[in-house]
Amino acid sequence: MSTPYSRFTPLGLCFLLAALSLVGLVLSAWFWVPALIFGALGVVGIFDLIQTRRAVLRNYPILGHMRYMFESIRPEIRQYLIESDQDEEPFSRELRTIVYQRAKNVEDKRPFGTRMRVYDSGYQWLTHSVRPKHITDTNFRIDIGGPDCKQPYSASIYNISAMSFGALSSNAIEALNRGAKAGKFAHDTGEGGISRYHRTGGGDLIYEVGSGYFGCRDASGAFSPEKFAETAADPQVKMIEIKLSQGAKPGHGGMLPAAKISPEIAEARGVPMGVDCISPASHSAFSTPLEMMQFIAQLRELSGGKPVGFKLCIGHRREFMCMVKAMLETGITPDFIVVDGKEGGTGAAPLEFANHMGMPLVEGLTFAHNTLRGAGLRERIKIGASGKLVTAFDIARVLALGADWANSARGFMFAIGCIQAQACHTNRCPVGVATQDKMRARALVVPDKAERVANFHGNTMKALAEMTGAAGLEHPGGFLPHHFLMREKDGEMVVADEVYPYMPEGFLLREDDERFGYLKRWRRARAAAFEPIDSGV
Repeated sequence: MSTPYSRFTPLGLCFLLAALSLVGLVLSAWFWVPALIFGALGVVGIFDLIQTRRAVLRNYPILGHMRYMFESIRPEIRQYLIESDQDEEPFSRELRTIVYQRAKNVEDKRPFGTRMRVYDSGYQWLTHSVRPKHITDTNFRIDIGGPDCKQPYSASIYNISAMSFGALSSNAIEALNRGAKAGKFAHDTGEGGISRYHRTGGGDLIYEVGSGYFGCRDASGAFSPEKFAETAADPQVKMIEIKLSQGAKPGHGGMLPAAKISPEIAEARGVPMGVDCISPASHSAFSTPLEMMQFIAQLRELSGGKPVGFKLCIGHRREFMCMVKAMLETGITPDFIVVDGKEGGTGAAPLEFANHMGMPLVEGLTFAHNTLRGAGLRERIKIGASGKLVTAFDIARVLALGADWANSARGFMFAIGCIQAQACHTNRCPVGVATQDKMRARALVVPDKAERVANFHGNTMKALAEMTGAAGLEHPGGFLPHHFLMREKDGEMVVADEVYPYMPEGFLLREDDERFGYLKRWRRARAAAFEPIDSGV
């Protein structure tokens, strides 16, 4: 029967066994080993009793350390022993496995049918044709560049989403870029500027210009037209993307502490050593929708006419409509818009932001697509989509809902060896992907992982070709909402064009369709300011 003091039994046993071991030294010199072990544990136990930071250890000296040990390996225990193939924490074992298989060029087929509960609410599927097509050319591409673009870019419909050097290791960046070169697709630099490791691989780059203007800033941190023009002139740079917000933490700035800034990071970002590197929450180069359009035009001119667009996670829907009204008023349109879903998440973020800030991809994508249709601008502007898109079905689904192409960050992280340890923000990534520790980064062998990046892209495009052909289509761009079905609740299914329909072209200009609240927000949006005309959002 336990007593109020039985929790101190391990500490007492350690001292008792240490004492007996010391007595045992009379018989054998080998008793110094248990004497040292139990004596050390006793000292640890005494320290546990007197320390003031951890209540568990004060009440359970020595034994309480087991609690912290198990807590530290909880993600690994869950991932390898407990979670099912479909548990999303945040990516399921099934999704990670398909990426690993395609990256390694090994068998990716599954026997014995689906393991998904096809009659449960939330299940999704694509329709197929009784006259399927056979598609041999899987190099699916789209042309990005509006009427004011002098250097349009022929892009793959699946590319590497924004991840900065600094967040990812040098070996990871180089492997991704070499893989992009081999697979003929694009690599978004993230807002950390273009590093030497982006250039080594020679792959096509989408240069992301964030609020910190890394790679195109002056000494005070403001946008520098001269430095931007110099950076954008690089032949590797195919497009320029203005980052307004990201899915992981929309509306939240960031800071890279001075202690983490290496000479290579300082070189890529154009920042001094020994000073905290700040990414403000908003841009300083513009503050109104009209100024934002002028900034887009300026970047297009400074880059020699390369495609310029912006990326955002949809927040206040009226604010996006403000941008669209500014496009109409100025005649200046971006060449593309990337809609990032709040389920995006390579960047470490506060829990509240990761869980509850920003619009999920499906709703954000359909809203942006329909707003552009309503303003008569959709044909001039291409739309990219990003947010947990790692399979051919994921890509087909967003194409059906209005996107022209898809981006993936974590999918390509898995391709270069990420095991979802979720230690990205600790600098202790176990596979050398998300770390600046050179000893850890050396575990990632660039030539091998670059080949896997290209394999993953190529095999995913082959799978997409098979799905496209099965639907009776010639190109994935032919997917429409009526090809996509889902089970809204047990026993009932709904076609996507009933829930996420394509709104009529020009309906906002005509103000003739009140569905889904578009007109209500459109009437309250203005090109001159992001602030609302009234108190609503």
